[in-house]
Amino acid sequence: MGKLDIRKDIASRKYKQTNRFFYWIYRTVMKIVGKKHRAHYEKVDDVNDCKGPCFVIFNHLSRLDHMYVMEICYPRRINMVAGYSEFFRSHLHFAFKHNNILPKKQYVNDFVGTKAIMSIIKQGGCVAFAPEGLASNDGTPKPIVPYTGHMLKKFKVPVYFVELRGQYLQNTKVCLDERYGETYAKISLLFSPEDLEKYSGEEIDAKINEAFRHDEYEWQKQKRIKWDMRSRPCYRLDHLLYRCPKCGREFEMESGDDYIRCRACGNGATVDDYYEFHPLTEDCVIPDSPSKWALDERKAIIDEIRANPQYVFAERVKIGRLTNDEYVKNKGTSVIVGEGVFSVDHSGIHYRGEGDSKYDFDVDYSLVYTTTSEQDASFFNIYIGGEYTDFFPQTRMCAMKVNMLIEEMHRLHVNFYKNFPWLDYLYEDDKK
Repeated sequence: MGKLDIRKDIASRKYKQTNRFFYWIYRTVMKIVGKKHRAHYEKVDDVNDCKGPCFVIFNHLSRLDHMYVMEICYPRRINMVAGYSEFFRSHLHFAFKHNNILPKKQYVNDFVGTKAIMSIIKQGGCVAFAPEGLASNDGTPKPIVPYTGHMLKKFKVPVYFVELRGQYLQNTKVCLDERYGETYAKISLLFSPEDLEKYSGEEIDAKINEAFRHDEYEWQKQKRIKWDMRSRPCYRLDHLLYRCPKCGREFEMESGDDYIRCRACGNGATVDDYYEFHPLTEDCVIPDSPSKWALDERKAIIDEIRANPQYVFAERVKIGRLTNDEYVKNKGTSVIVGEGVFSVDHSGIHYRGEGDSKYDFDVDYSLVYTTTSEQDASFFNIYIGGEYTDFFPQTRMCAMKVNMLIEEMHRLHVNFYKNFPWLDYLYEDDKK
């Protein structure tokens, strides 16, 4: 038996429509798991009525989204697209291979992933993917990957949309606990082939972004769903809410099971079973929701980098890379290969190893415009030279700041990964 070559195996694999038997097993297991999530499904348009090839896109709220997309499409077999790096993880290998999951490197040109998608469409199959490229960080959407509309125009097949609601609250980016409340999924036809021909690629992108427009916390205020959060609604919330809204200090926020508080000034709050903040004291300054808090953090970044041409953010990190001759074990995402300093400034992102320059790099914002968080908000990931790279901060939890910082540096200097039109007010100072 030859030596394992994972990259070669992924590149040479012949992707087919999912085997009916394995698909039934997958659906049965997910249905058993999903019973506790009080899921509600609505079919405005049924993908099973489409007899030819099609796409199913969905707003990506959590790592559990695949379960809802598969169920609402069943018995139509779908080939789900997943991050390329996930194919290197030992606990996913069997399921991915037998369910013909398709690989795609997020936010980079990827011939292997595009070829896999094309092969399923040519076979008359159904490909499901999340145009955002990443599950939500804060309960609101990311802009979809640029030029998604151009890709859909080339294929000229129907595009269905699975609208998800509640899945982020069920499984947030900061806490991987599965929380129990109510979740919803609705499928409808978003674009017919005639629509794709009529609209430009840019218009299609804009229509998808508008269809995805959503805030889980605002939705929760309307629905008033009570959530079982296993008595720790604030667990690791400081990974996302790292900046104190009262004193402005960063990385001084600390969160316990049921509170978040600034170590510097004492500003803080508890969170109840309805995801609502309750200030610790009357003089505490607390945004209306975690998503609004994160938006304030983004605004602070926008203002700071525009005011300071010498801005630098640096952090000691360990870095991880994918193996090739064995799968990553223990639910890890990579293998540690070095440590050094990661930094962000106006010229781009940089890494300098300590004692080993093998993985050093300098990359500008035309090549990198955002980060992924493959597992949770404690670390971040970027493709450097086409190679998936993990960055594990050693001294503070800064992954969410790095994500927003790189996006806003890109928007300042390049800006093809544009923010939403309804957030233009964040940049109004630029026009004065």
